[in-house]
Amino acid sequence: MNELNIQDILKRLPHRYPFLLVDRVVEVEIGKRLRALKNVTMNEPHFQGHFPGFPVMPGVLIIEALAQAAAILAFVSEDKYGENAAVYFAGIDKARFRRPVTPGDQLELIANVSRRRSGMWQMETAALVDGVEVASALLMATLREHVQ
Repeated sequence: MNELNIQDILKRLPHRYPFLLVDRVVEVEIGKRLRALKNVTMNEPHFQGHFPGFPVMPGVLIIEALAQAAAILAFVSEDKYGENAAVYFAGIDKARFRRPVTPGDQLELIANVSRRRSGMWQMETAALVDGVEVASALLMATLREHVQ
């Protein structure tokens, strides 16, 4: 599996606009790593108030974009629940922000599996703009059967 378009992403994540923060997956190595893109545009609702005159993407949304990329990697790597799967964010460590992300930037979202045990995933993640790291975090997630 090399690439996932927006329709493929919508099948795997429950998020919808304005909270879907992954536009395309450009590379997947099942069980190992994923590289995805998030296009940052001025018409996103958070820019109206963060900050007027100097729009900056909130760090929490950069982390959410990384978590969604990590969730896609877990989902496509472990297909034991099929359509009933849900990936839940379980923890975050070592979050760092290195520079502001502004409209017009394209976030490259990287997730690398560092540990996987008993349905729990630990991933080293990074967000880059033009090849320069703007944020990173160690994220934990769990894949479970979604009960409606």
